[in-house]
Amino acid sequence: MLDKYVFKDGKKMRYGYTTGSCAAAASKAATLMALKGEIVSEIEIDTPKGWKLNLEIINPEVLDNSSAICYVKKDGGDDPDITNGILIGAKVKIINTPEIIIKGGKGVGIVTKPGLYVPVGSPAINPVPLKMIRNEIKKILPKNKGVEVTIIVPEGEKIARKTFNPKLGILNGISILGTSGIVEPMSDEAFKESLALEFKILKQKGIDKVVLVPGNYGEEKALKSFGIEKKYIIKISNFVGFMLDKCVEFNVKKYY
Repeated sequence: MLDKYVFKDGKKMRYGYTTGSCAAAASKAATLMALKGEIVSEIEIDTPKGWKLNLEIINPEVLDNSSAICYVKKDGGDDPDITNGILIGAKVKIINTPEIIIKGGKGVGIVTKPGLYVPVGSPAINPVPLKMIRNEIKKILPKNKGVEVTIIVPEGEKIARKTFNPKLGILNGISILGTSGIVEPMSDEAFKESLALEFKILKQKGIDKVVLVPGNYGEEKALKSFGIEKKYIIKISNFVGFMLDKCVEFNVKKYY
C-alpha cells in the first residue's frame, strides 16, 4: 500500500499505483527469482513520477532453473478504479540472447484497430509500461542473458467487458496503462485518455464529424430521435470543454 496522500475538496485521499507499475514490479521480481532460484517477497521499482515503490510479491513460484512466475496486487488508492485489487503477474524465462521480449498472456487485451499507442496485433501494453518493464529488468539482468516476459491478468478478460476496451478495439483483456506509474486519487486522466483514443480511431477511419453526448440517454436520443449512426457518437460525460478542444486538435469538421 502506498502511504502518500493528497487533499481534495477537504478530504484526505490516498495515491495508488498503475497496472504498468504492477507489471514492471512482477516482471522484475520474476526475473530475479528465475536468475537466483530463490523466492522474492518484495521488490522495489522506480516510477516516471520519481517515486520509488516497494511492492509485495504474491504467489511467487520458481518453476525451474530458468523460469519463474509471480503477481502484484493493483492498488488504485482512493481513485474509483475497476482494476483495483486485481492481480497482475509476469511469467519469465531466462534466455541466452541479450534481449528482452515482452508478450501479452491471459487477460491482456489485443489491439485490433489502428490509431492506438501500439500497433494492431500487439498486446495492449502501452509505451510507458513497456519502458518501465525493460528498465527494471535491465537493472538485474546479466549482460550475456536475456528474458522472455509474459504479462498475465487472470481476471482481465472479465473486467475488460466493463471498460472502454471493446469499443476501442482492444479485445480479450485489459490494457496495461500508466504514464507516471502513480494513480492520483479522483483523477480524470484515464477517462480523458480513453476519450482521446476514440478520436484517434475515428480519424484513422476517415470520419470527420462527431456527435458528442453526455451518456447513455443522449446516445439513445441521437440514435432513435435523430437517426444518427452509432459510429459518429461519442459519450463524453461532463468533459465538454476537453472534448471540444479535441475536436479542434483532430480537425473534426462538424461536431454537435
